[in-house]
Amino acid sequence: MLSKELSDAEYEQLLGQYEYKFQKGDLVKGTVCGYDSEGVIVDIGAKTSAICPEREAKLNREDNIEDILKKDETYEFLIVREEDEDGRFTVSYKKVASAYNWKQLEEIKEADKVIEGTVVQTVKGGVLVEVMGIRGFVPSSHLRAKEIENIVGQTIELKILSIDVSQNNFILSNRKVYADSIEDIKKDVFGQLEVGQVVKGEVVRIADFGAFIDIGGVDGLLPLSQISWRWVDHPNDILKVGEKINVEIIGIDFDKQRVSLSLKNLEPDPWIEAKGKIQEGAVVKGKITRIKHFGAFVEVYPCVEALLPQNELVQYQNEHGTILDVGDVIDTVILKFNPDDKRISLSTNLDDAQK
Repeated sequence: MLSKELSDAEYEQLLGQYEYKFQKGDLVKGTVCGYDSEGVIVDIGAKTSAICPEREAKLNREDNIEDILKKDETYEFLIVREEDEDGRFTVSYKKVASAYNWKQLEEIKEADKVIEGTVVQTVKGGVLVEVMGIRGFVPSSHLRAKEIENIVGQTIELKILSIDVSQNNFILSNRKVYADSIEDIKKDVFGQLEVGQVVKGEVVRIADFGAFIDIGGVDGLLPLSQISWRWVDHPNDILKVGEKINVEIIGIDFDKQRVSLSLKNLEPDPWIEAKGKIQEGAVVKGKITRIKHFGAFVEVYPCVEALLPQNELVQYQNEHGTILDVGDVIDTVILKFNPDDKRISLSTNLDDAQK
């Protein structure tokens, strides 16, 4: 046997060649020896070869493991599990590569550079993108709306908004890239805009308070109150993302590069139309459109609403033994009508009507 052919000193010297003090968390260099069903076989200088499982080797699922860790090449690995019963360590290449990538991403953010990422999933509030093997989040507000549909699998340009390695937090923006790339176009567009101008635009984003309309390189705000002469609960009731509409420019802030828009201004003013149709003291049928704690709004002419005070509402319900709801039609009396200020005083007491 080999031990009988060597002196004690020579045997101790041979064993010394295989002494090591590896432990979990150590960063080691290892040479790829081959591949098996468990992953990549790596020589890190221990008594037996270490194993790098496939999940610890690939940064991206679609990657080929043999292209990432090539045979006979040397790489850095992190020991993630100490020796098993066979004396074999488990190592990770992905964790080392990710650490370097996080560092590189911090440098990219510091330099305010543009990077590319692949959209891997749409989630509530935005999309998940993969950049250098690391997943980040792009909020919907930082995406061009027309890109959201069928966006999974696409590669888009991004800038890093925030990065926190300790919290594994990575947030990016696509709109910033877009804004940077069209800054000159924006200046040209603003130079051509005028209040009162009617322009064609595309609905790119909808919020509770209104909709953002792309009017040729500039996103203008169409407030909820400017969508229709009729009461609108939410912009989604009228508009859809991607829809093309004509809007009127009603305000421009050149310093802040903001544009205010109106859709209802392109329709006849119903209050002007109602001037010759509604008379004070007249009894008109009105439809309840909203009910608030202070009263009910009643549409007494198409797109013209008047407020029925709470005490009048309660009195009507008591007299008729009913509870009024949105959509109900009732007889009302026009007490005062001021179309210039768009105000109407209303009553349900028919005794107030002109005889």
